[in-house]
Amino acid sequence: MTFNEFNFKEQLQDAIESAGFKEPSPIQEEAIPIVLSGKDMVGQAHTGTGKTAAFGLPVLNMMKGQNGVEAVVIVPTRELAMQVSDELFRFGKNLNLNTATVYGGQSYSTQLKNIERSSIIVATPGRFLDLLRGGKIDIKPSFVILDEADEMLDMGFLDDIKEIFTFLPADRQTLLFSATMPQAIKNLAQTILKDPAFVTLTKKDMTNSKITQTFYVVDERERDDALIRLYDYKNPTKSIIFCRTKKEVDRLSTFMVSQGFMAKGLHGDMEQRQREECIRAFKSSKLEILIATDVAARGLDVNDVSHVFNYHLPFDSESYVHRIGRTGRAGKEGVAVSIVTPHEFRMLQKIEKNIGAKLESRIVPDIDSVKLKKVTELKNQIVEQEIQDYALALIEELKEEFDISTIAFKLASMISASTFVQGNNNIGKSESDIKRLIENSSRYDNDGSSSGRNSRGGGRFGSRGGSRSGDRDRGPRTGDRNSRGGDRDRGPSDRPSGDRRPSGDRPVGDRKPSADRAPRPSGDRRPSGDRKPSGDRGSRPSGDRSRKRD
Repeated sequence: MTFNEFNFKEQLQDAIESAGFKEPSPIQEEAIPIVLSGKDMVGQAHTGTGKTAAFGLPVLNMMKGQNGVEAVVIVPTRELAMQVSDELFRFGKNLNLNTATVYGGQSYSTQLKNIERSSIIVATPGRFLDLLRGGKIDIKPSFVILDEADEMLDMGFLDDIKEIFTFLPADRQTLLFSATMPQAIKNLAQTILKDPAFVTLTKKDMTNSKITQTFYVVDERERDDALIRLYDYKNPTKSIIFCRTKKEVDRLSTFMVSQGFMAKGLHGDMEQRQREECIRAFKSSKLEILIATDVAARGLDVNDVSHVFNYHLPFDSESYVHRIGRTGRAGKEGVAVSIVTPHEFRMLQKIEKNIGAKLESRIVPDIDSVKLKKVTELKNQIVEQEIQDYALALIEELKEEFDISTIAFKLASMISASTFVQGNNNIGKSESDIKRLIENSSRYDNDGSSSGRNSRGGGRFGSRGGSRSGDRDRGPRTGDRNSRGGDRDRGPSDRPSGDRRPSGDRPVGDRKPSADRAPRPSGDRRPSGDRKPSGDRGSRPSGDRSRKRD
């Protein structure tokens, strides 16, 4: 179906078309008619499934546009409050419906002024309750929406939510959205909703079918090398790297900048102003890479994110769905890449089982595969490049000193520097390694117990990939990214002899290299001469593998 079939007001339909929305997502298709009917509703759906439009569009359509606050949306975090507020304003501006964003850390007087001229409040529980308790606002909203209710429960806001509803009118339409339904949320729904309808996404709807999900198996000490190699090969236009901890975000953002990428970290210890500036820079493409924790990126809505990278797998399936939902938005295709170690393989299989989707195993491309892809992209760039007048003038000047062949060779030497590839030739597990890992894991599942040392995480597929992270002397890393095209000596224990074949980014068993990304414009990265030597990096200390949440 299309959004036209909901028979929204003309001004709202125009805003939907301007946003590029054509077909509703599963949660939107089921929820919108229920909300339009005036019933209370409980929606079980994850972030990234289109929940904001699922409740926002029908509520905006039913609002009368009179003076005073008609709708309140309560969300767990500041970032999500800003995202929801922006989206509701975008859809409601043709209807002259303004939104006010209310959260801690900002001036009360400023927020109160915004509320006075707004029809919608999007608020975090703590600050909203402060305004209600202090009698600073007296509102009678017709619509109240709780978004990410389970997240608010985890953050300790349940009592605040219950108290907030004591200030709200009984005659209202209430909508509750939650990714999971623990008993406390079910009890809350029974208290604040009247005879609600229920909408639940099935497993097949949990992840966007337009998102390609792949994983690469590496040793712990190879994570950074694998990440850089995958960036070189896939050439993302805009991407998010997810880490488990704030410490890892800080370390990795510093490392990616040292490698010449436009990257910045985002986590909960940053000041609100810094976080807002970081998100604005990412949205406006001043940053090509955002490195974030799960909490910091919750609710982040950027439609042109081409890739999401899981530097570490999250601890639960809900977080995985939330992470990869940052790409493939607004009907576009996206790519989700996970870097895993043999130790994390069972966690990967648990995620696959819970989300009802299969992640495709790939081999980290070797140097020859990346070079071939870069050269092919460069050739295509040259073929498609239009000849400009200023270029003709430059060539005429150069011809006074050099013949045309020398000029061509010099120019080719300049632009072909981008085809150099750094690092070891072979990174990560080979095709036969991964097949054996899958077989051993399947044998474990069938038998109900480990069968052999490999299935227990020992031997060649041990939890440390054959050596402890940080224990091995990796040697200095010298030179910048574009001057390390050679292969580095590897110790005999790094890889089983004869298992590795030259390969591109391909599924296990498929030997054809792929070319899944358009070439990066030449101005996207800093010139190689501006980049810091990667020798600063050193080996990653084993203590970085903290499992502390953000």
